[in-house]
Amino acid sequence: MIPVDEFRTEARTWLAEHATPRTAEGNPAAVFAEHPDEEAHVERSKEWQRRLHDAGWAGLTWPEQYGGRGLTPSHQIVWAEEAADFDIPTAIFSIGLGMAGPTLIVWGTEQQKDRWLPPMLLGDEIWCQLFSEPDAGSDVAAVRTRAVLDGEEYVVNGQKVWTSGAHYSKWGMLLARTDPDVPKHAGLTYLIIDMDQPGVEVRPLRQMTGGANFNEVFFHDARVPQENVVGGPGMGWNVAITTLMNERTSIGALSSLESQSADTALLQLMDAVAEATGAQQTPVMRARLADLRVRMKVLEFHAARIVARLAQGEIPTAEGSAAKLMLSDLLTRFATWGIDAQGPYGTLDGADALADGSWAGAFLGAPGVRIAGGTDEIMRNIIGERVLDLPREPRVGRDLPFSGVADG
Repeated sequence: MIPVDEFRTEARTWLAEHATPRTAEGNPAAVFAEHPDEEAHVERSKEWQRRLHDAGWAGLTWPEQYGGRGLTPSHQIVWAEEAADFDIPTAIFSIGLGMAGPTLIVWGTEQQKDRWLPPMLLGDEIWCQLFSEPDAGSDVAAVRTRAVLDGEEYVVNGQKVWTSGAHYSKWGMLLARTDPDVPKHAGLTYLIIDMDQPGVEVRPLRQMTGGANFNEVFFHDARVPQENVVGGPGMGWNVAITTLMNERTSIGALSSLESQSADTALLQLMDAVAEATGAQQTPVMRARLADLRVRMKVLEFHAARIVARLAQGEIPTAEGSAAKLMLSDLLTRFATWGIDAQGPYGTLDGADALADGSWAGAFLGAPGVRIAGGTDEIMRNIIGERVLDLPREPRVGRDLPFSGVADG
């Protein structure tokens, strides 16, 4: 296996030769960036993912038998650090590569792996996650979307919400209730659903940023072949936990807000403010900037802790929750500093604003990070119960049939 230092040099050299350095417009804090021509953005992203695949930069930690390089999480972290300073538009594949792929590698059949993993790495197919519902957000196990077996297919009816990228996804990881007469955690099944079929309706949810990164999805007698069940009927909760742990780890520890990239964005903003206003930063703003840098280093060190667990073959639980909580707080502070540093210019957006409004986008999009991948409140509950050993919250009806609890 290639040593990490040698791998870093290889990555840095390839990026310098093939990628464009990120500019001020590529603010790493603007995680819900908008794209005026989304269709063109999707096509460009697919081209880039195929380029990464052909050069050996896709699926770094995946087993070689499934198209990866079989490297360690440390190699993945190094790649993220080096790539953070370049314009590589592959975020639309993060759900597939960071959540669906690892889940299939653990729980999928060989037939499922052969069908879905190669096009995932190539960027031919985009994935979305269909877990949350209007009455099952923080309590994911309370989903009501039904999947009823009809011959060799499941018939799906229900609604999902806050589904990132559903409007351009080919496949969805669907958590549905297949048995309402057992306790809620036991009656779930994990299905792979074709989003491009009759009976699947995707409606965008407009955000205060002006964009629509999230969607609500409605199922009206949509169908899923029985062979698309992952882990077996009734095993949905166990499989979903694997997806959720990978989600929180990837959001928190492997985010695009790497220290070097964030420092670059901050320095660019400071230079732009000084040029536009002639004003220098006050001691208070410099102190806040130093605080941000410290928090970025703390997240970086915590990420190293997660990497150590991953390297031992373990899936971080509370560590991933802590990383996600730290990131949502940091992004909020980061974006708020960017707005405050501009003074009156911070009220502008679009072409009139500094960095083409990327700081306004980051500021308005920051609250979404506190919801995506599990709310801050849920992350605190997990940390309190699993790390601090605080009393668990009451779980009324956990061991009762879901049909009776839901109807009650």
